[in-house]
Amino acid sequence: MLYRVIDGSELPLLVEAFLERYEVIAPVQTKKGYAFAPVDSFDQVALDYPSTVSSLKKYYLPQRETLFRFDAETNEVLDLEVEVRPRVLFGAHACDINAINCLNSVFEDARYPDPYYEAHRRSMLVVGISCTPTSECFCQLMDADEARSGYDLFLQDIGGRYLVSMNSVEAANILETACNPRVATDEDRRAFRQATRRRQESFNPAIPDIQEIPMLMDAFHSDAFWDELGERCLSCTACSAVCPTCHCFDIRDVLDPDGRIGERERVWDACTSPQFATVTGGHNFRPTGRERVRHRMYHKLNGFLATHDRNLCVGCGRCVRACKANISPIEVLRFFEKKGAEDAE
Repeated sequence: MLYRVIDGSELPLLVEAFLERYEVIAPVQTKKGYAFAPVDSFDQVALDYPSTVSSLKKYYLPQRETLFRFDAETNEVLDLEVEVRPRVLFGAHACDINAINCLNSVFEDARYPDPYYEAHRRSMLVVGISCTPTSECFCQLMDADEARSGYDLFLQDIGGRYLVSMNSVEAANILETACNPRVATDEDRRAFRQATRRRQESFNPAIPDIQEIPMLMDAFHSDAFWDELGERCLSCTACSAVCPTCHCFDIRDVLDPDGRIGERERVWDACTSPQFATVTGGHNFRPTGRERVRHRMYHKLNGFLATHDRNLCVGCGRCVRACKANISPIEVLRFFEKKGAEDAE
């Protein structure tokens, strides 16, 4: 890992250098908040954004993606050329970078590699940037408040300048060409420690820090708490739509109007959808809201951890804002805190 410092005034030069060779995706302000979208200049970029409504997931796993075309009469697979554009994801927060690492763990499994996902991933450069937590953020509780891997450059704001962590030769070369990076001084390092301390102190103390969450998920698997959450759940799947790590999908065959040529598509799906667990014969092995909500939380806070050694929840807070029924991992943490207080009495 190599560290350098650049002045804040050099960021436009860095973005312009990326624009010469890549499509640049960055946070922009919209009428409804902030969103990741293509930009044409640094003037459109809003680097001080609190969070975006949706995540960067759609650039790795599109909401709807054609896998191949087929001839329904001859049962033949037809050639399909998919254009994957080289992109720079500029201004990703640490939680979103860790979310991408989670997706990589799933779709880059050596046993079952996904060529479509891999094509998107290979075309990306990721440039992260430091942030200040919002009241819904709890990434520090999910060990996702720092990005230790998964980026090409990471920019830490240290007051009018940025400490840049360089993690790839390609991005480092562009930085060297566009900017005037210099070796960090003792003053830069002190500013970095101060910025890190301010960020850590900015997290909402009202969100409980619960230890041994996987064990508690097992211990309270049958608690009536899940009934209460299940009754509130609207099955709207908004939580999954905004989540940066939800990766369930459905496979659909869509025929052209002539009924002869068709496409096989991969489309986002969600385990909170009532039809998600319906199998051939009509049996649904998660027919109730209780079972669906509990399964989603269990996978986020326990199941994925057991398999991939990291939480599937990165504490970005998007589901907290999206759910109209106030269902989120924070509610689960508060439930565990309540149970702990009862046991202490």
